[in-house]
Amino acid sequence: MTSGNMMNKIVFYEERNFQGRSYECMSDCPDMSSYMSHCHSCRVERGCFMVYDRTNFMGNQYFMRRGEYADYMSMMGMSDCIRSCRMIPMHRGSYRMRIYERDNFQGQMHELMEDCDNIMDRYSMSNFMSCNVMEGHWLMYEQPHFRGRMWYMRPGEYRNFMNMGMSGMRFMSMRRIMDSCY
Repeated sequence: MTSGNMMNKIVFYEERNFQGRSYECMSDCPDMSSYMSHCHSCRVERGCFMVYDRTNFMGNQYFMRRGEYADYMSMMGMSDCIRSCRMIPMHRGSYRMRIYERDNFQGQMHELMEDCDNIMDRYSMSNFMSCNVMEGHWLMYEQPHFRGRMWYMRPGEYRNFMNMGMSGMRFMSMRRIMDSCY
């Protein structure tokens, strides 16, 4: 872990407006249920985090950058049930990802090095089923123009989205997670 990553910090609060019991997190936390029964506000002091409504980084995902979220449940349509969070490490350098039309890196392939607000318009692809994130950290969205549910992708091979709990989810846009959130 680099020294920049050690500075990341998010604080969760049980009540709106940063009230009630709190839980401070500076790294990945796969199960927050023993620390808090519910969560209505949070403050990201440094860095970026993904928060999840199920333990072990599963379920709906929400991207949180530095800032205050006094009542983020109603702002973002989230449930009050944040069960895990993942720190997104700072990335300096280039971004590179290959998307594939079918599972196991088969079919039509395109390489991305920058944000794509609509894969249908840019690549004439209605969907893709696997990807290889070679450099950088990315957010994938189910709708064009970075809208709808999102999924965090860190460097690695993603051979089959269906096997990863993304059944029925289609990705239509993707965005790099830039250092501007640090």
